[in-house]
Amino acid sequence: MIKPHHKGFAENLLFALNIFIIFFLLFGDNIVIPQWLQPIGRLHPLIIHFPIVVLIMAMVLEFFRFKERLRTEKLYHDFTTYLWLTGALFAGITVIMGLFLSKEPGYEGDTLQFHKWFGVSVCFISSIIYRCRSAKWYSPKIARSAAAAAVLCVIVAGHYGADITHGENFILAPVWHPEKKLVPIDKALVFRDVVQPVFEDKCISCHNPDKIKGGLKLTDERSVIKGGKDGKLFIPGQPELSLLLQRIHMPEGDKKHMPPSGKPQLTADEMNVLYLWIKENADFKKKVIDLPPTDSLRVIAANYLKPAEETEEQYDFAAADDKVIKKLNNNYRVIYSIARESPALGVNIYNKKTYQPKVLEELSAIKKQVVSLDLNKMPVKDAELKTIAGFENLRTLNLNFSDITGKSLKDLASLKYLKTLSLAGARLDPQAIKQISTIKSLTKVALWDTGLPDDEIASLQKSNKNIDFIKGFKDDGKPIKLNDPQVKNTSFVFSKPMTLELSHPIKGAEIRYTTDGTDPDSIKALLYKPGIIIAQNTAIKAKAYKPGWFGSDIVQANFYKSTYTPDSISFITGPNEKYSGDGAKTLIDKDLGGTNFGNGKWIASQKDLVVYMQFAKPVDLHTITLNCMRNTGSQIFLPVGIEIWGGKDATHLKLLSSIKTAAPKKDDPFTVKGIDCKLTAAHSISCLKIITKPIQKLPPWDPVKKQPGWVFMDEIFLN
Repeated sequence: MIKPHHKGFAENLLFALNIFIIFFLLFGDNIVIPQWLQPIGRLHPLIIHFPIVVLIMAMVLEFFRFKERLRTEKLYHDFTTYLWLTGALFAGITVIMGLFLSKEPGYEGDTLQFHKWFGVSVCFISSIIYRCRSAKWYSPKIARSAAAAAVLCVIVAGHYGADITHGENFILAPVWHPEKKLVPIDKALVFRDVVQPVFEDKCISCHNPDKIKGGLKLTDERSVIKGGKDGKLFIPGQPELSLLLQRIHMPEGDKKHMPPSGKPQLTADEMNVLYLWIKENADFKKKVIDLPPTDSLRVIAANYLKPAEETEEQYDFAAADDKVIKKLNNNYRVIYSIARESPALGVNIYNKKTYQPKVLEELSAIKKQVVSLDLNKMPVKDAELKTIAGFENLRTLNLNFSDITGKSLKDLASLKYLKTLSLAGARLDPQAIKQISTIKSLTKVALWDTGLPDDEIASLQKSNKNIDFIKGFKDDGKPIKLNDPQVKNTSFVFSKPMTLELSHPIKGAEIRYTTDGTDPDSIKALLYKPGIIIAQNTAIKAKAYKPGWFGSDIVQANFYKSTYTPDSISFITGPNEKYSGDGAKTLIDKDLGGTNFGNGKWIASQKDLVVYMQFAKPVDLHTITLNCMRNTGSQIFLPVGIEIWGGKDATHLKLLSSIKTAAPKKDDPFTVKGIDCKLTAAHSISCLKIITKPIQKLPPWDPVKKQPGWVFMDEIFLN
């Protein structure tokens, strides 16, 4: 409680604080907070709770001060007065700290303005109440109204403050979960509907227009591309070098780890979404359905999207008699239902040798129900289009590689529902094809490999703007880049010699490869032929070449020999909890971790990692290989030292090998590398201890200087 002789000083200080706040509000745009004052501003979140508690107590007491038994109670009156003075003083100090903090980069937007003005209102209202509460005109109604206004301002200011610190709707988030509208997978964009929701759930609270932490906003495409004060957020196609992934994979205790410790962390699926999106060149416009069905990103995305919306077409005709359909079905003609409980039918005709026009004429009993007719590679003549025109509800007609010339296409003009017509491979008459304009319902026509000149197809397109003419690929004489060669091996870890399996989808393409780490060229590099045997650890680099084509990109595959598998494996000194994989067996499961060190297939530690293996029967070992990662941007370095201890049991271990790696350099590229530890001589071993030592003092050029580096390992290969 403030003593009487200090009361005058406190009142003058409160007046000065209010004047300073008014000055700051009027001229704040021209005020620059010096660096030595910034720590005072950053005390705002720490001090703010004290005036809130004091003022709430004062507000509650103010409600009851006019009750009969308390009206003349001096202690009650004096105590409440000092509460108001103390609360108003600390509210003023807290407001000034907040104004200082708001001048730092990353604080702006409507939420900040609401928080600022309601916070200032708390200070002003509490100061006014303190000054006026002893006046004669200060009635119970005024007292309670003022106290209620102060309470309201405290609540609203606190709400917006929580939004700034913790993200929008922080207070109600645990109990209020607005239903998210799922986007159909056929309408979803990879960034907008799969990647952006990850940012919104886990990142937007600190990287939004109201709080741009680190100069980074993640609310829109332009801001994501721009990055923050530390540079670009990602490098398209290179996730291992992208700042975004480096930050989310740092240890949670690291001050640069994102999201910060204490906030909801990304799930494994969310981390994989970001990794795969960047790996596939961070396309902002790509649709999810443009990804291959087996693509990992599409598979994960399907969990967050709803199935494609199917709009089943309604038909106004009755279903055909099942007995009639059964009778018309034979070995060369298949009639099937388009959809369950739908009257619409599809017809496929097979066997070119047995085809006769009567095959179509016999379908007259179901001509109303046929909506799809497939005559691909059948010798259908122009005259038969009259029969086809009788299928009044036909939507899709496939005449690819038929004998149609186009001279009777006008016969199909009566088909008012025909949308798709395929004439690919048919030898069409350039003049006759113009009859296509008479079929007003068409929206898509396939004309590739029909012999029609490009200018003729262009003319057709110009005359029929409602039709999409598909003309296929046309060789313009310019070289095209070859696809990458494909590595068909299903496993990259072997115990016995295995065959290298490379292939290329383009006929005539040859594959050149190297095993010495150099890039394969089209002359000196080895020419791949089936039957090449891999018998030891081998790094393959392959590239496809073909005359008249640009060479493909280089594909690299690492093959590892591991003759033995221990009967048991355990950690003496274990990995970091975040990078513990599936325990020690992760190191002998023959499942390589790839380039994504956050996928659960890597073991990592910032301390010595000690692995212990046992064999039921002694094994003869001469080489032990540790498969390790280097990614200097994420403080992941090759181990500075490796020790191999072995013997007949745990109490009789001898040092069999000790190696040190070269000092790391700033420009060391990302790599996944097998480090060979050759034993001094072949040893018969029942127990094995492997000590992997991470770098304990990061190089001077590394931005994180006070922590040890990381060592990442996904497999240990024996012999």
